[in-house]
Order: sequence, then C-alpha cells, then structure tokens
Amino acid sequence: MNNRPPEIIKKTTTHLNRIEGQVRGIKRMVEEGANCDDVIAQILSVQKSIGSVAQLLVASHIKTCITPRLEKGDGQATEDLIKTVGRMM
Repeated sequence: MNNRPPEIIKKTTTHLNRIEGQVRGIKRMVEEGANCDDVIAQILSVQKSIGSVAQLLVASHIKTCITPRLEKGDGQATEDLIKTVGRMM
C-alpha cells in the first residue's frame, strides 16, 4: 500500500535517479583506473545521498503511517517506528 504523497514520490525518484547516475559514474571510474581517493570520495557522496533519501522516507512514514496509527490508539506503532529507526542505524 502506497500512501506517500505525490511530492515525496517525486523527490524520492529524483534523488534515486541521481544516485543511480553517481553509481554508474563510480563504476566507470573503477573501470578506467581512477585514483582510489577520488573513487572513495564518490562512494561517500553516494552514501550521504542514500541517507538523505532514507531520511525523507522516514519523515514521510512518520507523518503518513505512524502518526495516524497513534491517533487511533495503536500502541504498536511506536514499536514499529523504533524497529525502523534501528534498522537504519
């Protein structure tokens, strides 16, 4: 079930497309024998970008899934959120 707002889907897709391009660039750098420090810098950039996407999705998850469940009195929603955040760490 997808209850993400359209603007979150668009932002997420845009970020993921950019990450996909970054990963292709890293692959090309490795194939062409680029300097290791340059490759590592690009990998770190991708990791940061992935973290940004995860943060965007968690924020959306809290607003669209967790909060409504809490408002309905679903105490398990808090535990589910803790598990989600735990997986990210």
